[in-house]
Amino acid sequence: MPVTARLSRKFYDTFGDDIANELVEWFNQVDATYRADLLQINELNFNRFDAKFEQRIAQLDAKWDQKWNQLDAKLEKQIAQLEAKFGQRIAQLEARLDQKLARRFEQMDAKWNERWLDLNGKIDHGWAELNAKIDRRAAETKAELMKWMFVFWAGTLVPLGALILLLR
Repeated sequence: MPVTARLSRKFYDTFGDDIANELVEWFNQVDATYRADLLQINELNFNRFDAKFEQRIAQLDAKWDQKWNQLDAKLEKQIAQLEAKFGQRIAQLEARLDQKLARRFEQMDAKWNERWLDLNGKIDHGWAELNAKIDRRAAETKAELMKWMFVFWAGTLVPLGALILLLR
């Protein structure tokens, strides 16, 4: 934002409006020139700074890439060693686990066979009891039905016999 130079009224009265206005214009031109020069110098300085900054960033980037690559190589080596150790330990643990599981499965198989035999015996006994109960209930129901059938047939024959005797 340009600053306009102003002079006092006394200066205008002493030298006249033309000279005072010319002096004010000259001050404004000098100010504008200095501003333009300062802007140009600032642009050049910033461009130089930016170039150096980019160069340093590129150098740092290369240095960090090198460091990261070294670190990656170390990590890969250590990870490979750890994987080998873990693979060996896992193989040992799997072998031990397989042995223990085989023993445990044999024990469980024997227990389950014993339990299944026991359960089969109980189921067979339960079915036998159930069949006996069903047979007994069927016989009781049959006897009950025969009794009620006799009552209904007798109840039907008595009025039918009375009807036949009345009609003759």
